[in-house]
Amino acid sequence: MKKSIILRIIIGMMALCLCILALTIAYFFNTDIETREPRQIIEECEINTYTYMERNVFTITKKNAEESDNKKYIVYFHGGSYVAEATQNHWDFLENVVKDTGYTVIMPDYPLTPKYHYQDVYNMVEPLYKEIIETVGSENVILMGDSAGGGLALGVYERMAEEAVALPVKTILISPWLDVRLENENIQEIEKRDTILNKEALRLAGISYAEKDGINSYLVSPIDGDVSTLQNIKIFVGTEDILNPDCHLLKEKADGVNGDVEIKEYENAKHIWIIDHNSEEEVTNKAYNDVIEELKNP
Repeated sequence: MKKSIILRIIIGMMALCLCILALTIAYFFNTDIETREPRQIIEECEINTYTYMERNVFTITKKNAEESDNKKYIVYFHGGSYVAEATQNHWDFLENVVKDTGYTVIMPDYPLTPKYHYQDVYNMVEPLYKEIIETVGSENVILMGDSAGGGLALGVYERMAEEAVALPVKTILISPWLDVRLENENIQEIEKRDTILNKEALRLAGISYAEKDGINSYLVSPIDGDVSTLQNIKIFVGTEDILNPDCHLLKEKADGVNGDVEIKEYENAKHIWIIDHNSEEEVTNKAYNDVIEELKNP
């Protein structure tokens, strides 16, 4: 028991130090962190890249797709605490999603903190979302994201609802970061079991992302948005994730004003465990298959 506590403390301190180091390096060197195409060759999918507002947008499609194939589109925001780019795990996950659904994934390389802040992110992703739905129709768009990207996806949804813009047919959030302040009192107990996330490291990243005026904005912490507008929101989260309590708080708020939020919770699952879907763990494969089922039945 003592060893496990010491190990959690060491992991937590390492995460905090790495976050501080990343933010410091990026700040002093004015680093513009960008997502690159995957290092590994994707055999069954094709990746195309185009520039939008001086940022890359990646589209992932199934090779040799027939014209009759499903024309649904997933607008995907990757996680990384608003600090880090998409990882190889993200690319692997999205490749499998494309193969298993036949859908097209659109993943914007949105600006990252500390060089950029939430206003810069929304200045890119809002018009991009509007352009996509004008092109393919909102009934063919699924909004999706993990961790910080899940928070961003919900923030985009709420902003579009506020502006009376057509909303996606479904929104899927994987371990979403819904409140950068991390003040939910129920986090404390789960924090003892969470070996992935460090609350203080996250808060530092959240403060940087929010800059001076955004810490209480619903665009940064979408748990504060108008949850009465939420419809067909599906949240996938594990019990061993400090972001879990805010998912339940969001549902509680939504239930009180006729919002439609459903939580799919998995015992002993860690943060964004679904992204590591090549794992042989049953809880990972079960959750991944559940995500695919949700995608196929929008």
